[in-house]
Amino acid sequence: MKAGIHPAYNEISVICACGHSLKTRSTHKGDMRVEICSSCHPFFTGKQKLMDTAGRIDRFEKKYKASRVGKAAPTT
Repeated sequence: MKAGIHPAYNEISVICACGHSLKTRSTHKGDMRVEICSSCHPFFTGKQKLMDTAGRIDRFEKKYKASRVGKAAPTT
């Protein structure tokens, strides 16, 4: 490899908004701040919220049922 053309590879701190901090190596200069990390992300913590899609569909149909009454299905 050619000398002098590669960026410096230094140890930096990655600091999350939740307060968790970790050390890594990067060409980034200075500390890096992130909004979410594996310590606070719902997928990794097991506190994942599942969406109730069946309930959402029922609410949609209930809301727009009145506008569909009396309309014939389109013919193609």
